[in-house]
Amino acid sequence: MVRHRLSKQLSEAQIARFLADAEKLHKSITQPLIAPSSDHHRALVALNQTLLQTVKEVTGKTAPWIQWGSTGPVNTGPRD
Repeated sequence: MVRHRLSKQLSEAQIARFLADAEKLHKSITQPLIAPSSDHHRALVALNQTLLQTVKEVTGKTAPWIQWGSTGPVNTGPRD
């Protein structure tokens, strides 16, 4: 039996594939229009927050599909 040293981080190709899959998952989570007071809505919001946090931990950046809001770029810097 051969032992392999496991990598401590994803390769660039793996990160690109992860981001593409994460964006698809994000869209499937945020697409349903359900009442904000429902248990399903709260569960989907929690799942989406976890997904976005994981993307930030893996890539070191905010998810690229989140950086623009409906009124322009999201301001992630400190406010004066």
